This record gives sequence, C-alpha cells and structure tokens, in this order.
Amino acid sequence: MATKRKESTALAIIENFELPVLNEDIGQAMAEEMDGLSLSFPRVKIPSGGGLAFEVPGDDPENPDAEKEIVGVIVDHHPVNAYWSGKYSGANNPPDCSSMDGKVGVSSDKGQRPCNSCPLNAWGTAEDGRGKACKNMHRVYVLREGEMLPLLLTLPPTSLKNLSDYLALRIVSRGMRSYGVVTKISLKKAQNADGINYSQAVFTLAGKLSPEQYTAMAEYSKGIKVLTRQLAVEADEYMQTTQTASSNDDIYCAPDDDDDVPF
Repeated sequence: MATKRKESTALAIIENFELPVLNEDIGQAMAEEMDGLSLSFPRVKIPSGGGLAFEVPGDDPENPDAEKEIVGVIVDHHPVNAYWSGKYSGANNPPDCSSMDGKVGVSSDKGQRPCNSCPLNAWGTAEDGRGKACKNMHRVYVLREGEMLPLLLTLPPTSLKNLSDYLALRIVSRGMRSYGVVTKISLKKAQNADGINYSQAVFTLAGKLSPEQYTAMAEYSKGIKVLTRQLAVEADEYMQTTQTASSNDDIYCAPDDDDDVPF
C-alpha cells in the first residue's frame, strides 16, 4: 500500500532581502527634515473595471508603471475614514471629517467624535442609499527590496476581508508579524451584484525574514509610523477607492471589538 507523502509546511526564510541602509531613525530624520513641508509617499493605485495591474509611480510622474505584483514587507497598515460633504469636483480639498485610526473622527466644525456611533458612518447614508457617507479605507505601506521609503496602497472596503484573512490566518496565527515576512500583493477580478467588474487585492505569504532582518524591520516599522500615522487623507485617495459594490454583501466590515481584529 502506497504511503501518501505529507507536504512540507515549513516557510522559506528569505536571507537576501535587501534592507534600506539607515544610520538613524528614519521617522525622526524625515520629521525633522520635512518640518513645515508637505510629506508624501509614492501611491499605488488599484485599477477600475477589474484590471489586473497596479499603477505604480516610476521615474516619469505622468506615466506610472503597470505592475501585476507588489512584493515587499508590510511595515505599517491601519484603517482611515474620510467624509466630504459635497460631490468630488477634482479639487484636492481636505475632508470635512477624517479619522487616522478608524475609531475617532476629527470634524472641521464639530471637533472629535467616535466613528462607530457617527450617523455618517452608517449604512444607507451614501448618495445612492446603499453604502456609507463616510468612506472606510485601509492603508497598507509596503517596503520593497532596496528602497528607502514604502509604497502606499489604500484598500477599498471590497479588499478588506482578503487583508483580514491574510493577517489572521497566515501571519498572526503562526506567531509572526506583518513586518517580519515578505508579502506578495496581486489583483483578481470580481463582480458586484449589479454585474460591474472591479479589482480586488489578494495577499500571499512569500517567505519570512531572517532573525537579523526581522529585528531591523521591527525598528524600521516603529520609526516610520511617526510619519505614516499622520499623513492626511487626500481627495484623490478617496476617489480611487470609490466603492463599486452595490450591496453590503460585497463589503467586509471589521467588528468594533478590537480584540477580534488582526490589524
């Protein structure tokens, strides 16, 4: 009787992932050098209509590169919420209310208020009567090999379940952290209840860093958050993640209880 061979579940250790050469804390250094100036990160765009290639900034700002995969280390990720009272006009105006943690919103006229009880963050408040007036997004910062600053990928609600499942089932449940592994992000075509195609981000575990690299990336992650957690939401970021789903079934919402969220 033939014995069924058990497949190995060992995760490959990536020894040759080229890390940025840092002589000091990058977050503190950038904060000092950019004091009074507008800070930005290269922004990756998810295509519309179910396209399978990201738009990634290249040497020519007017002609972004088309890449099917983004491979690197997730050095930070966090939810952001944003609300604009008027229709998008093309101007990059700041939101009327925004939250950098998805929990507490800062309004231009009403001060701070919790997002989970805000009426604008409830289903059915959007103009089409289906979604939310306030946009729930999730920022993912990916540091590619040999680069100094991470790419910023802002996920729409339709990609949040994929991220949540990846972090919970592939990372946290195996005793790892997102900044200790190399992640591959690709796109797949999905379709909403109205038959409209849209692109959905997919996350794959490519390997884990060596202990030395893990320590270095943990420090990098800690330092870069000085900058990433204060980067204001922009109007074009809001529009490029506009929800295409026509029913709530197409959208994943993380539970309010933080203990249940692997973020």
